[in-house]
Amino acid sequence: MDRADPTDSADPATCCDRLVTPDGVTLHLRHWPTARPARGTVQLVHGLGEHIGRYEHVAATLVGTGWHVVGHDHRGHGRSEGARGDVPRPLALLDDLALVLDRVRRPGPHLLLGHSLGGLVAARFAAEGLAPAPAPFAREVDALVLSSPALDAGMSALQTLMLAVLGPLAPHLRMGNGLDAAWICRDAAVVAAYRADPLVHDRITPMLARFVVDAAARVRGLAPRWRVPTLLMWAGADRCVAPGGSAAFAAAAPPAALTAHEWAGLAHEIFNEPERADVLRMLVRWLDRDPAGA
Repeated sequence: MDRADPTDSADPATCCDRLVTPDGVTLHLRHWPTARPARGTVQLVHGLGEHIGRYEHVAATLVGTGWHVVGHDHRGHGRSEGARGDVPRPLALLDDLALVLDRVRRPGPHLLLGHSLGGLVAARFAAEGLAPAPAPFAREVDALVLSSPALDAGMSALQTLMLAVLGPLAPHLRMGNGLDAAWICRDAAVVAAYRADPLVHDRITPMLARFVVDAAARVRGLAPRWRVPTLLMWAGADRCVAPGGSAAFAAAAPPAALTAHEWAGLAHEIFNEPERADVLRMLVRWLDRDPAGA
């Protein structure tokens, strides 16, 4: 394991290390260990433009209920290397997730908890297990938690046209993602901290946007065959992604595999909304009864 960098966290209960990908990109990893034998591992997967450090309170809740928690900054995000908001190839984030999973996996159940883009990445990662010939990044996970996943990016006709034009011509052209920080949640303090955070950015490229569109379509298309135990929670008043993507997935997936809940009136970051305690309570209760053995 690469040498930890404790200066990356002010909390002595967490630790950090580095992982270098086959194409030479250094990824930043975080660990929130438990003080007792863990029930299993929850691997956090963060959203577009943000970083894993924004999930301290989620990790603290999970650690407090006996889970070992880990996560990483996507390439092009946070403290990881890479052009901001870009990927070198369509499936790079999935390859990176597999690499991190191999590094952090321990005995016991292994769950993915993904928010927004991270929810899409986690769902697309699990969906590969349904392929007749899975890609090299495919790994088994015991369960999924999806928070406001980007199962429908809600792109306008103009954005769709721009993606079709710019994708082949300038796949790595970085531009604004079009999202207003005020949309992330209704807690003004969270929004202010987000705007002031030097590790947050608003960049995206056609290559990454194409991954979002294609991955969302694939996950929605595979919903009727879904078999990984999944908790899907989404914000009914979401303006960052279209809530209809989650609703469509919930309507199509087998009830035996999916627990679905729409948080009506909540904005995108349900774990940061004023009702966050209720959201975290639902998460903990679901983990306590997870059929995968969690």
